[in-house]
Amino acid sequence: MVVNEAEWDRVKTRLKQEFGETAFKSWVKPIIPTTMRDGEVELAVPTRFMRDWITTHYGERIRALWSGENPSVRRITVKVGSGNEMKATTTTERVISEKPALRSMDPKAEAIARAPVRTGVPTPGAELSAPLDARYTFENFVVGKPNEFAYAAAKRVAESDQVSFNPLFLYGGVGLGKTHLMHAIAWEIRQRSPHRKVVYLSAEKFMYSFVRALRNQDTVSFKENFRSVDVLMIDDVQFISGKDATQEEFFHTFNALVDQGRQLVLSADKSPSNLEEIGDRLRSRLASGLVADLHPTTFELRLGILDAKAEQLGTQVPPKVKEFLAHKISSNVRELEGALTRLVAHVQLVGGQITLETAQDLLQDLLRAHDRRLSMEEIQKRVAEHFKIRISDMSSARRARAVARPRQVAMYLSKQLTSRSLPEIGRAFGGRDHTTVMHAVRKIEELTKADSSFAEDVELLTRMLES
Repeated sequence: MVVNEAEWDRVKTRLKQEFGETAFKSWVKPIIPTTMRDGEVELAVPTRFMRDWITTHYGERIRALWSGENPSVRRITVKVGSGNEMKATTTTERVISEKPALRSMDPKAEAIARAPVRTGVPTPGAELSAPLDARYTFENFVVGKPNEFAYAAAKRVAESDQVSFNPLFLYGGVGLGKTHLMHAIAWEIRQRSPHRKVVYLSAEKFMYSFVRALRNQDTVSFKENFRSVDVLMIDDVQFISGKDATQEEFFHTFNALVDQGRQLVLSADKSPSNLEEIGDRLRSRLASGLVADLHPTTFELRLGILDAKAEQLGTQVPPKVKEFLAHKISSNVRELEGALTRLVAHVQLVGGQITLETAQDLLQDLLRAHDRRLSMEEIQKRVAEHFKIRISDMSSARRARAVARPRQVAMYLSKQLTSRSLPEIGRAFGGRDHTTVMHAVRKIEELTKADSSFAEDVELLTRMLES
């Protein structure tokens, strides 16, 4: 039976809205539906890697959307090939049925994917709201000390029918999880209370909508649209800095919603008090609710994020590689996850294994961008962090092996990776004599030859510091 092209076009439109233009072009556009029979739709893709990726990341959503268009569709089969060639390619198929077991999909994302989708029955606020990313749920958010307060505040807002904090203002640097939490709040509210009108959009889109309304002399409709929502979520509020007319309209929208007991959730890269070119009146309003910041990630949190990403990708990643990436890419979670995705995709497409050498070679550009001038202080910090001792132990008189061995490693790396003289290195380690440094270098060289596990530790530290 021939596939209904109109149904597939509508499914593609929804996928593009939900996952964005880039993902759509890379993964959805190359798909070719071939046949539909007995409730099963067969899809053709050109490579095995694309088949596995689409099955894992998009398969269940395609099935759910197509079932919304045509309730008789219960299964999706993804095969490698094209056209008539597909019918003979049974050994390379992947099947997505109504009750899948997808390891990449957390319970919340799976519930979202299973939600009935019917054309002509839009989600309240969908015509105003930007698309939400199905990956950005609370279950997919890795919590640690730097973000636990913001996470708890976001959960409270999402799970409460009453307005807890108004507004909830999330702020932090690029790639620390603000947008993830915003999407998670929206998904949670839509799942718990489908009747509530939730609108999520960027400050830039809010501004463009307002400018368009002014141009079309239709500001009344603009005000009615935005002041009738139950939950208004605006990302990257800093972009309205210096836009006086937009700030004025946003201020009045803010007041109208607060007066009606509606929830506002806002985010920015700085706290309200540090936003430049924002009027005092609006700044005061932004700070009147709960302000929660997301701090830079810790090494442990970055490891947790990499563990979660590796599980999502369905790939075993050696611990040493994860430690290397967690040390080297410390300022941006998106770049950290992107580095792992690039590494995994390269190995799956080209072949080979995920190793430290592969990571260092493949991610040269990214690692170079995060590179800093190496100093003995940096070496001491990294070694102390790796061996879980205090930095002050590097200069102390303690001789316990648990302290002395890491100190020797730091001396050895200082000799190998910097141009400092032996006396200079000795002075940096508590005023020790240069002969002590020489002894440390010889000792570490001997241990790396005799103990492969210790040699791996030294190699890992070397790669993290020099790459």
